[in-house]
Amino acid sequence: MKLSNLRNERKPKLMIIPMIDIIFFLLVFFMLSTLYMVEQRSISLNLPQTATYEIEMGTNVNISVLANGNIVFGNEEIPLNLLKNKALIESQNNKETVFVLNADENIPYKTVVAVLDELRSAKVNKIALATRKKGD
Repeated sequence: MKLSNLRNERKPKLMIIPMIDIIFFLLVFFMLSTLYMVEQRSISLNLPQTATYEIEMGTNVNISVLANGNIVFGNEEIPLNLLKNKALIESQNNKETVFVLNADENIPYKTVVAVLDELRSAKVNKIALATRKKGD
């Protein structure tokens, strides 16, 4: 009588499919959690309200005209005479760039026109005016 034959010698099996599922769920968890860690800094502006409202997608460059008349190109505050050069460099890098003009509703109209004139002199073809939806 052989005792060793009565014993069923099984080798442990490594189940890899549940391990892949766990790794996938961890990957998704960390990807989604990092989206909420991004701190978005924006300039506080009181935009004018409009009934029509559309969001532009693609490569956008924000140009903000603050209530005190200062101009912010992206995240950098610049004087009006440098706006043409900055816009020219940005539009040469990417022809499809949309320049979004965020202007406070209380600034004089001539300041907005001066900014638009600088953008047009830099041969910028895609300019959007930022507004907020009525009721916001």
